[in-house]
This record gives sequence, structure tokens and C-alpha cells, in this order.
Amino acid sequence: MSTSELQDRKLDRAFDHLDVNRDGMVDREDLAGLGARFLIGFGEPPTSSPGRTLLESFDLVWAAVMSRLDLDADSRIGRDQFRRGMAEAFIVGPDYEPVLRPANQAVARICDADADGLIDPVAFRTMQTAYGTAEADIASAFGALDADGDGMLTVSELERAAREFYTGDDPRAGGNWLFGRI
Repeated sequence: MSTSELQDRKLDRAFDHLDVNRDGMVDREDLAGLGARFLIGFGEPPTSSPGRTLLESFDLVWAAVMSRLDLDADSRIGRDQFRRGMAEAFIVGPDYEPVLRPANQAVARICDADADGLIDPVAFRTMQTAYGTAEADIASAFGALDADGDGMLTVSELERAAREFYTGDDPRAGGNWLFGRI
């Protein structure tokens, strides 16, 4: 499966979110680390329903990527393998709806702690910090995703942006800005 240059750049950004120690490899524990950074940032216990859902959904994402690579579930993968696994699972493969969409919904649920359907700039910043987004990109990302300019993101705006970011190939899609300029 061949991905576009835009998709490769976005998948590279996703890889970099996981490769916190910058050793060029990620494993299941890196994804678990992302989950832990979310829970700590939002003060959400891992035993709460949203906490468990987030961590379990991240495990399912890892399993879907690994299943496309014919590797052992504990394997470490490099950037090119990550691109291939993500593309085969979520861009052309059948796993977006049953696996990545629920993970994106779990992220949105954590960000929308009061369940009012809105994500404020503080929660967005906390989410971006968990991902490791550069400080300079956080405000521009929020502004690009806030389609109606009301200073809040709806949960559906965040979920749509995540779908566009992880699967889309349209250079004009707003979701390309999910983590700042690509």
C-alpha cells in the first residue's frame, strides 16, 4: 500500500508522538505511555470508566497495527513499519470504524470531562501536551479546528479532525491541523 507524501508526514507526526525517547522505535509500552500522559494530564484515574476505555482502546490500536505487520505483539517497530501498519489498518484497511474511531472517541471523552459536548482551549492544550505537540503549534491547531470561531471545539469537530488527520489525503482538510502545521 502506497501512501501520499501528506499521509506520510501525518503518520510521521503520529510516530513521533509515541517515540518520546527519540530512539526511532516504538512498542506497545510507548502507546501505554501516551495513555498515561493523558490520564495524568486530565487527572483521570486509570480505573475510572473513561480511563479504562482510553487505555483499552489504545491497546486495540496497537494490536491492529501489529496484526498488519505479521510481528509478535511485543515487537518494536520503526517509522516505516509504523506507516505501513497504520495505513493497512486504518487508511485502506477495515479497522478505522471498529478500532481507531473508538480510540478517538475515548480521547474526546477525556477532553470533554463535563460531557457537555465541548472542548475548551485548556483541555485541548492538555491533550496536545500529552501528545507532545510543540507549544507553538497548539494555538494554531485549535484555531484551525474551531470551524465556527466560537473559542470552543465540539466533540464532533475533534473526532472529524482525527479522522481526517489519520486517514485523509485532502491537503485542504482542516484535520491536517490537528497537531499544528504539517
